Amino acid sequence: MWDKVALIIGSYLLGSFPLLYLLGRLHGIDLRQYEDMHIALWRNVGRVEGFIGVTFDFAKAVIVVLLARNVGGFDPGWVACAGVAAVAGQMWPVFLKFDGERGNSIGLAMSGALATYAMLIALVPVVIGAAVRTIPRFLQRNQNLSERLRFGGPPSLALPLGMAVAFAVMPLAAWVVGQPKEVIFAFIGLFVLIILRRLTGGLREDLHKPSWKNSMLLNRFLFDRSEI
Repeated sequence: MWDKVALIIGSYLLGSFPLLYLLGRLHGIDLRQYEDMHIALWRNVGRVEGFIGVTFDFAKAVIVVLLARNVGGFDPGWVACAGVAAVAGQMWPVFLKFDGERGNSIGLAMSGALATYAMLIALVPVVIGAAVRTIPRFLQRNQNLSERLRFGGPPSLALPLGMAVAFAVMPLAAWVVGQPKEVIFAFIGLFVLIILRRLTGGLREDLHKPSWKNSMLLNRFLFDRSEI
């Protein structure tokens, strides 16, 4: 039993490791002041650091799943729990006073390592959302190569909505491709965590705003932002 406890705690701690934040601090920038740490690192620190940060966020979830499955020999239920723990670590990292990222990137990476075909099915709305966000930037005239390669793009509702749909579809996709029930339940838990982070991240500050509206919770749920 202790090996399973160590697996979950270790997965959470690896997910919590704030490499993006540390890369920003090395250049005198507190990335927590920005809405998206990945985009802030890419734009304000550098593309090399941005690539390293994004790659690490993807890799730590994949590492957890592969080690639990192929090295530790844990059954699918515990492998899935370890993956979810890594995602929870990124969203509520102990090293940053439990105030981390949204968990989208690491969530997709973990899902791909856990159930590749299910993730590919669920990835369709993310690709559509990313295209809606990114393609218009490349079609704008009078841009140099550096401007076209800027990470992210103009604000868009399509990508966060696509992410929400993807994580909602993931359990159904896992069932369709014949994944074990433990994996399906893990994907349900992942969706709950993603939405919980959307609803609660920075909520205390929003509650004190004069412009607080009931629609803010719906906006957070669908578009990961308080106002649209």
